Amino acid sequence: MGKTAIILGATGLTGGILLQKLIEDNRYKTVKLFSRKKIERLPPKVEQFIGNMLELDNFKKDFTADEVFCCIGTTAKKTPNKETYKNIDFGIPVTAAKLSKENNIPTFLVVSAIGANPESSVFYSRTKGEMEQEVLRQNIMNTYILQPSIIGGNRNESRIVEKIGLVVFKIVQPLFFGKLKKYKITEAEHIAQAMINLANSTLKKQIITSEEIELLATKN
Repeated sequence: MGKTAIILGATGLTGGILLQKLIEDNRYKTVKLFSRKKIERLPPKVEQFIGNMLELDNFKKDFTADEVFCCIGTTAKKTPNKETYKNIDFGIPVTAAKLSKENNIPTFLVVSAIGANPESSVFYSRTKGEMEQEVLRQNIMNTYILQPSIIGGNRNESRIVEKIGLVVFKIVQPLFFGKLKKYKITEAEHIAQAMINLANSTLKKQIITSEEIELLATKN
């Protein structure tokens, strides 16, 4: 009997890649998407629940699965208001973790970021750190927090400045060795594959660094 997976953030870069991988993965019978807008032309194994992600509690009855993959995240450019930003980057993953605990879902995976620290003076890093802290407080049996560096990949929306920045970053990457190695670009494809591999592993480590993401992505 196949497994059921929940994806939060399937309309984003990493979540979209993850969705396609889970559709093709025969270990998964059902993939549930919780999002604010519908994705068209998906196969029958995908169930979609559309609504306000800031009110995720409303989906409690349908929030049942074997694994939850949380790929939710915004940017300061898209969400300049700090309160709204925190409601998304902190509120949604934490609510999802609480629902997972309440509904006895044994595996919870969430994409955070390198440098996440609840004590950081940087709002972005502090928000991610506080999110991680609260997710871990739920004591879900298998909890995996992935901390990628800058995420690379082909985004649908036009983000010219970001694309230029990624090109420049890739050029200077050969200079990143030793302690700087962890700051190399983390491809969204690798994050998605690492998440699937983690969900189907017995690894007990909870914090997964950018370097570990790369290693996990290559495992069959």
